Amino acid sequence: MNLEVLLPFQVFADERGVSRIVAETPDGSFGLLPHRLDCVAALTPGILLYETEAAGEVYVAIDGGVLVKAGLDVFVSTRRALRGTDLRQLRDAIEREFMTVDARERDLRSVMAKLETGFLRRFAELQHD
Repeated sequence: MNLEVLLPFQVFADERGVSRIVAETPDGSFGLLPHRLDCVAALTPGILLYETEAAGEVYVAIDGGVLVKAGLDVFVSTRRALRGTDLRQLRDAIEREFMTVDARERDLRSVMAKLETGFLRRFAELQHD
């Protein structure tokens, strides 16, 4: 199989000769072999595993996304990804990278909601005057 892991701004991984892929969905993990039927799956944040003859097992931490299998081509689209060979180090990197960004995004969404609420309140006051 051919695997492409796509980020919003670049191609994170482009692997040929992938013999198997294991991904996590909201319903649990599932595996892909070369002759599996075509499919589309929503992915949860977690570990994507793929295996090639040259590299062996490779682990990629992804921040959710979508997997599309069409023929021998598999595309994974995600916002963020980290590659690693040691699951323990990869888990630590996930906590450092993804959790920090998620906290910043939550804070930003909170500030934006307050700004929008203030704007709407002032706009409503202008309507009444």
